[in-house]
Parts: sequence; C-alpha cells; structure tokens
Amino acid sequence: MTHIIDREAVQRLLAEEEAQLVEVLPEREYAWAHLPGAHNVPLRLLDRAAATTLDPQRPVVVYCHDALCDLSPRAAHRLERLGFTHVHDYAQGKMDWLSADLPYEGHAALVSQRVRRDPVTATLDDPLGSLTERIVADPAGVAVVVDEDDVVQGVIGSRELKGADLDATAESAMREGATTVRPSEEIDALVQRMDRARVDHVVVTHQDGTLVGLFGLGDGRPPEND
Repeated sequence: MTHIIDREAVQRLLAEEEAQLVEVLPEREYAWAHLPGAHNVPLRLLDRAAATTLDPQRPVVVYCHDALCDLSPRAAHRLERLGFTHVHDYAQGKMDWLSADLPYEGHAALVSQRVRRDPVTATLDDPLGSLTERIVADPAGVAVVVDEDDVVQGVIGSRELKGADLDATAESAMREGATTVRPSEEIDALVQRMDRARVDHVVVTHQDGTLVGLFGLGDGRPPEND
C-alpha cells in the first residue's frame, strides 16, 4: 500500500530511515531544481532503475512537480507492483518543498537565494512613533507587520507614514493586502512583474503566511559593471 506523506514526513524518513529519494520528472525539470540527494528516474525508466539502482529493502520516497502532477502516484504504484514494500508518495511535490524555503539542488535562480531575511518588522500593537526612525533608516523603507504567530498582516512605508498619527498603532496605519510571493518564485520572472507594476519590494512568505523576508528589485539584478 502506498503511503501518501507530507513534507515533514519526508524530512523524517530521510533523517531516520535512510530513505531513497526519487524524482520521477524528466531530466530537464530535475536539472532545474530537485530535492537534495534525489535520484532522477523518469517514470518511463522506472522498471530499469528498480532492477539496477534502487534497493527494495529500503524505503522509497517518490515525488514530482506538485499536487496536480500524477507521475508520483503512478510511480509509487508501479514500484509496489515491482515488489517494493515501503513506498511513499510525497504528493505535494517539489514545489511544496521549494515554497517552504528548504535547500535544493539545480540551476534554478529562486527568491530563496536572494531574500533579505532581516527586514524591519512590527507587531500589530507597536506604536507608529517607535517605528518611524527604523523605517526611514532602513534601505527598503518598509516595515512588515506581523501578528503573534508571525503571519504577515500588512506593511508600512513612506506612504503610510505621511501625515499619520504617531501615537496610533501599526495595525491602524498598515496597508493591508500587500502582495506576497513564495521563496519558490523564479527571480527573473518576479523582477519583470515588479518592473511592470513599479514596485520596489515585495514581502516573501511561506504558504501559511508566515514571514520569510523581503525581496527588492536590486536583489534580483546583477551588479552593474563600473
């Protein structure tokens, strides 16, 4: 029976049971980004790999792109048919892993490589007056407002500070609905979108809305030659 597992279970299997990690996507997609240490066994080559590469006595974790991709469940069932008894399907796939800001291998240039992890932050109840100097002094000129669970609630920048009551709270002054992106975003595509929208910075969050950091246009562009 195939076991459908989540990201935490994958990490546990890799750490505790020396599981074999297998990406069943084509080589080109594997080369773009893959989980550290994963074998690349496209589904069409699975029978051969089962006979020559994979150990049927050890747990196997298969994965593909995301939850909509059916290659990993198909691979998991095929391995069971071939006699593997400890087969696990990481059904959310590598995009779940990359979105969680976890290490990866491959040539993909993702936001996780360039995100600034120490932005100015504020709690909902922080007085606006206590934030002003920190915001003005910071290169980004932005504070990210988070709640008690570190979930992003809004941002405060120069526009929000202009004419604001400095005795008010960050919650009352913040701009809600700020655009966020995941660590799995490709840098080039994000920079193009930010250019078109004339946005200098975007907040980077995990899938659950918790703060990762801040990404600025300058973080995604190569340095200019002198």
